[in-house]
Amino acid sequence: QVQLVESGGGLVQPGGSLRLSCLASGAMFSIYTMGWYRQAPGKQRELVAVITSGSNTNYADSVKGRFTISRDNAKNMVYRQMNSLKPEEKAEYFCSAGGVEFYWGQGTQVTVSS
Repeated sequence: QVQLVESGGGLVQPGGSLRLSCLASGAMFSIYTMGWYRQAPGKQRELVAVITSGSNTNYADSVKGRFTISRDNAKNMVYRQMNSLKPEEKAEYFCSAGGVEFYWGQGTQVTVSS
């Protein structure tokens, strides 16, 4: 069983930056592929970035060059640095952990507005 708790969301101006964090509880965090998803109002949840147990990363085309996902296995933490945020990126952002089973965090709200 893995529990995920996101933090770091909030209000940011267009062009600004935010760093989201995800704390995972449970054993063997290092073997999970960790991801960040987002869901905008009225839209489907979409994958934004993933990082494997070997720290290989992959990003949605829309965020390449602006978002960075990283992990600290010693702290059971996953981070996502988001730069140059756009108003249309206002969404609920979710952390995920994938292995034998798949787990979701409760989400953290990001609002991009002036």
